Amino acid sequence: MAVTIGVISDTHLRQVTKEFETLYKEYLSDKDLIIHAGDIVCEDVIDFLSQKALKAVCGNMDPFEVRKRLLPKQVIEIEGFKIGVIHGWGPSAGLEERIIKEMPGVDVIVYGHSHYPANQVKQGVLMFNPGTATGYPSAGFNSIGMLEIGNSVQGKIIKLSGE
Repeated sequence: MAVTIGVISDTHLRQVTKEFETLYKEYLSDKDLIIHAGDIVCEDVIDFLSQKALKAVCGNMDPFEVRKRLLPKQVIEIEGFKIGVIHGWGPSAGLEERIIKEMPGVDVIVYGHSHYPANQVKQGVLMFNPGTATGYPSAGFNSIGMLEIGNSVQGKIIKLSGE
C-alpha cells in the first residue's frame, strides 16, 4: 500500500487562519505524513500540523522560537527511500544546485524558499518544491504538493489559487 505525504512550505503565517484550517482539512488531514519545508513563522502552525505525523525544518524567515524547535535539515526514510528536507537559502537562481550538495545520498529533496513549485529529477534526485501554500507566490499562484511512495516516489503539485 502506498504512503501519501502532504508537502507544504513557506506558509509565512503569524497564526492559524480559517483558510489554513480549510487547506489542512481538504488536502492534508487524510495523508500519512506532512512535511513542511520551512518558513513556518509561527509555533501555532507547528502545533496545528502536529495533529498528524509531521516532519518540518526551519527556514530563513523563522523566528528564534521556531528555530529552537526544528532542525535546519533532516533526512527521513520511508519505504526504503531517503527523503532530504531542507528550506534553502539565497537567490532562486542556483538554489537546487546549492541544496543538492547539502543532501548527499538521498532519493528525494523536499525544499522551499523560492516560493516556486518544482517537481523534476536532477542528478538522479527528485527535486520537489511545493511552492508557497499561503505566502507570496513567485509563480503567481499558491500551491502545495503530494508525494506518493510505493515502488517509486511520485510527486504532484496542486494549485490552490491565483493565475
